[in-house]
Amino acid sequence: MAYVDLDRGILTGTRPSPAPTFLVEQAQTRAELDAYRALRREVFVAEQGIFAGDDADRVDDDPRTIVLVARTPDGSLLGGVRIAPAVEGRDIGWWAGSRLAVSAAARTHAGIGGALVRAACARAEAEGALRFDATVQAQNEPLFVRLGWTTLRSLDVHGRPHVHMLWPIDRVERLARATKAALGALLDGLDAPAGFVGDDAAPVPGSDLLAACDAILPSMVERDPEWAGWCAVLVNLNDISAMGAAPVGLLDAVGARDASFARRILRGLRAASEAWGVPVLGGHTQLGVPASLSVTALGRADAPVPGGGGRPGESLRLTADLGGAWRPGYTGSQWDSSSHRRADELRALAGVVPALQPTAAKDVSMTGVIGTTGMLAEASGCKAVLDVADVPMPAQASAGDWLTCFPGFAMVTAERTPSRAVLTDTLPPLVDTAVCGRLTQGHGVDLRWPDGLVTSAVADGVTGLGTSQTKDPS
Repeated sequence: MAYVDLDRGILTGTRPSPAPTFLVEQAQTRAELDAYRALRREVFVAEQGIFAGDDADRVDDDPRTIVLVARTPDGSLLGGVRIAPAVEGRDIGWWAGSRLAVSAAARTHAGIGGALVRAACARAEAEGALRFDATVQAQNEPLFVRLGWTTLRSLDVHGRPHVHMLWPIDRVERLARATKAALGALLDGLDAPAGFVGDDAAPVPGSDLLAACDAILPSMVERDPEWAGWCAVLVNLNDISAMGAAPVGLLDAVGARDASFARRILRGLRAASEAWGVPVLGGHTQLGVPASLSVTALGRADAPVPGGGGRPGESLRLTADLGGAWRPGYTGSQWDSSSHRRADELRALAGVVPALQPTAAKDVSMTGVIGTTGMLAEASGCKAVLDVADVPMPAQASAGDWLTCFPGFAMVTAERTPSRAVLTDTLPPLVDTAVCGRLTQGHGVDLRWPDGLVTSAVADGVTGLGTSQTKDPS
């Protein structure tokens, strides 16, 4: 990235911008990495005397480490910084920056250190970090504060004063605001059945039936009509399953520009209907209109499990199918755990919530694991605290993507006891399950990290719909 204005085309009639004075980019070659390491020795060993002989450590040997360097347009190295997962083993979304160095000759050049720090923050977030921190020499604290960092504590490192600092990452908060935050005001006056505020399915009065209705994004229908048809069934059956219900039928509403396009949508819907063994009972199809698709699912349950049945002190569990991969074209947003499964495997997933016997349950939707946990907590009148290292995750997904994506099949549940070993033995073998958090007094969602630090992911309620209407104050 260049730290000057980009060139403007001559057709705009404006004066060309000056050539960039330096560029920040990733070091790729062995020579580039060696030059950065040499600069570090010059600064931290020869100049500052913090290390004796060499400042190399395990982070240099981690293949996930990324080095960003600032160079003049002719290639002269001005400075560098590295970022990497903060813990060995599985990447849980905690990244750290370190070894920020600027050459002595370049320190009069305005902005190099700040540019490297900003680039490191942006790259860490792009790598899926939900926490990004650094241990900074005390004299550099004002620079980081100006850039928006927060000081956590002072400490001594190698006999020198340092500060532990945190970069604020609001990825989950932004996702919640974009997808769910307006619901409370929009749905004011459309009261849910008592005890089922915020649930994706609703009991039908006077019966043991439940109904759920979801629409697929028109852009997705237009782009991938067969997959849209499949997902329309998937998301609605997940809504029914989250309440411990057995699905009994589907209704569809399809809009398409012509019969050929409608046929593609219905092909995916029909394949999913057959795979899950849930019939399409009827619906509506309209041609000559923009692409659209919604499905209603019906199910039966004697005692539906609400999304707002949790209480402070209860444990949170995630049960998910980690098999599969990112859906092509939807990397980072849609995990496809279903299209490769046998019909008997898909149908077995309806038994997850009945096996767990939770006090509250929600299927993970477009706000991801964290946002959905926040909706369960909000409806329960609680705060959720997730232990990030305990959340089941597929190895092929970054923590940031997995915790904010639509995962195919995943259920967040609350339970009164911290371990349900006997019951979880009856879960389908294709799912992973783990207790990974707790409901507490308060609002929003916090993330607890292996070192004990707690960071905020969602500051308050996700939807604004409020709590369940029939809560037992005991």
